[in-house]
Amino acid sequence: MINAPLPDRLCPRATSLGLAPFYGDIHNHSDLSYGHGSFPDALIKAALQLDFVSITGHAHWPDMPVGDPSVAHIVDFHVKGFAKLRAAWPGHYDKLRRADRPGAFTVFPGYEIHSGAHGDYTIVLADLADGPLELADDPAGLKAALSARYGDRALAFPHHIGYRTGARGINWATFDPDLSSFVEMFSMHGCAEASETERGYLHSMGPVDGHSTMAYGLEQGHQFGIIGNTDHHSGFPGSYGHGRMALYAPAHARDTFWDAMRARRTNALTGDRIHLLAQIGETVQGGTVTAGSDAQLAIEAVAGGAIDCIDVIRNGQLSHRISPAITPSPIDAESDETLIHLEMGWGARGMRHDWDGTLRLEGGEIRAVEPRFRGREIVSPLEGEDSGHAIPTIQSDGQRVTFSVTAEANPNNTTPATQGLMLRAALSGDAVIHARLCGQDIAIPAARLFEGAKSGNLGAIDTPAWRFHQLARAELWQWQGTVPLGRLDAGDTIYLRLRQQSGQMAWTSPIFVR
Repeated sequence: MINAPLPDRLCPRATSLGLAPFYGDIHNHSDLSYGHGSFPDALIKAALQLDFVSITGHAHWPDMPVGDPSVAHIVDFHVKGFAKLRAAWPGHYDKLRRADRPGAFTVFPGYEIHSGAHGDYTIVLADLADGPLELADDPAGLKAALSARYGDRALAFPHHIGYRTGARGINWATFDPDLSSFVEMFSMHGCAEASETERGYLHSMGPVDGHSTMAYGLEQGHQFGIIGNTDHHSGFPGSYGHGRMALYAPAHARDTFWDAMRARRTNALTGDRIHLLAQIGETVQGGTVTAGSDAQLAIEAVAGGAIDCIDVIRNGQLSHRISPAITPSPIDAESDETLIHLEMGWGARGMRHDWDGTLRLEGGEIRAVEPRFRGREIVSPLEGEDSGHAIPTIQSDGQRVTFSVTAEANPNNTTPATQGLMLRAALSGDAVIHARLCGQDIAIPAARLFEGAKSGNLGAIDTPAWRFHQLARAELWQWQGTVPLGRLDAGDTIYLRLRQQSGQMAWTSPIFVR
């Protein structure tokens, strides 16, 4: 029930193709190198809300600016982090194998190489076979080294691509699709879909450059999938809102996941476990179709909240916009299901609160539970230390959900630090949602939440607060249908972008016309 897969009735198109969405984070950091947070604990946290993970070590930076005294403090923690990873790497496989649970939670080894000239690359290995670090100074050398050692059981992808070329952003001139099935388009650094997005880069490394975006790479004729990952540096893979990826595979298995990554059957997500499928003929995202006329784009979407819009992006331009509020087309039109999202946190600046609670339904049935837990907002080790918070817990017996999690107060008025969870549930007309939060009993009729969100504090003003988000009817968080594309010309690229009213987003990898 925790992170339960969608039932076939909610993803019939994917099911007919023999595919299902699985969710992961294959680029994130811990104290394995120069990040914070326990590496073994990071594996436990990952299993709370992900189907697969790779916890990344910092390994190499061939053109590090060692001669510049103004960045000596940055060079110092990188050098120490690289040495720490090299010492830990052989023994870390035992911890990976202990965390791996075939059919339930899949763990991949991984590490990264920085480069000013070529951009940073994350390397992911398919197997837990004690393989060594293979280091190189450029993508061509990395491809040769990985191929010689691992064959087709290793890949590498550029991450935080939006920084300018020469400043650790992507270099499209040296990008190789045989090495990199996809690029990391979204992470806690921000969004690099195009020059202008609502999630700009704010880190000290600088802003997004238009020639380092997904849009520019597609315009240049490159073929690649897209993913999101957290790039979280405090030992919390899958940290909510910092980025995740989805892949489409026939079953939960190491090799099917690897095949899906190689085939670019991937999506980039901000946080919610959104199902978003694009299909032309028998081809889904990441695939290639033949030029021709009278093509149709089929869409299947199950969101994590009310959908604002689903956009069809063709050759870098918005070609079609779908609003379920205007043209509803739910997948399960007879469904009495809704999404119950509880969010917890707030309170006075600099404070934290340990939340514990239970949720149960009167006149309803819990069908799935999605944790929405997040870690601290840290990238560089110069920005802070590990929080030391207890590992969150969440369980469900089908009748109630029990959880514990620490939430820090929001650090400012634009950066959320809240914690949450979501229940997919069937509700009767007179259903009541019962919560016990830190000893406070709360009963809210579902009818009240269909009218709007309900919030409260644990005490007086500036004390920690909770919020049950507004409930959405099925026609707002599901959509299926087709969009006419007309003639497909060689060189066309087509992908989907979904935005929820909450601001959470998802993007499919492109479909390429060749």
